[in-house]
Amino acid sequence: MIRPTTVAPGVERFAALTPTLPPATHTNSYALGTRDVVLVEPATPYEDERREWVTWARGLVSQGRRLVALFATHHHADHVGGVSFFREELGLELWAHERIETLSGHAVSRALVDGDQIVLDGPEPMKLDVLHTPGHASDHLCLYDAASKTLVVGDMVASVGTILIAPGDGDMLEYLAQLGRLEKLEANVALPAHGDPIEVPSRLFRAYQAHRAMREAWILKAVEQSKGGNLDELVTIAYADTKPELHPIARLSLEAHLLKLEREGRVRREGDRFVPAA
Repeated sequence: MIRPTTVAPGVERFAALTPTLPPATHTNSYALGTRDVVLVEPATPYEDERREWVTWARGLVSQGRRLVALFATHHHADHVGGVSFFREELGLELWAHERIETLSGHAVSRALVDGDQIVLDGPEPMKLDVLHTPGHASDHLCLYDAASKTLVVGDMVASVGTILIAPGDGDMLEYLAQLGRLEKLEANVALPAHGDPIEVPSRLFRAYQAHRAMREAWILKAVEQSKGGNLDELVTIAYADTKPELHPIARLSLEAHLLKLEREGRVRREGDRFVPAA
């Protein structure tokens, strides 16, 4: 793997090995800015990868650029596994949603909220709009450069693998709403945490929404035809197209969909079973 790679003027990508969900194996970090630079996704927990990452970051300084901060899109381990190390090695603050402190234990120096803007000075100044996009994680943030129509999407979508919405901190209803919001931006390119940059990402946002709608229809049909069941029973029906060894992960998505359907009054719960609402 060649790294770093230049994505666009003022945007570099460095893919580092992380303990992420297969088939993905790496998490992308991005250096944003033509002089002032924010380093997105201080992700890797592995010593050799960390050293390569630090060498990359210091190389930016040797080019006359100034490192401003670390930025994490959300608290998952494959996105913040290097925060403490990089903060100490590079002397940088962490900018993120305030909930990252509660969810990961990493102190946030600048708590970002929806509507904030990060301004990076340079030959070509960059203004990054902060978007709070919960669903995959309650603290998930995206960054949008309206001038170039470049969107940092974290784990909202991926060009490798899929995105898991796990019950608890994940919320399927919110996730789908935020996909719709990102689609409306009509960005030119999306920079995901996993996989290559995504050209015309609005098409992928629509495809993700369509796929979730299709899966939800299968789940609702499984509940109705079986007269209800628990998660272990329903996953074998609603995810009959999925390999059995992947059912533990599918079970999490199933539960997230069922909780959404319950909130919408389309199914109801009886103990550990989900049954038709009517």
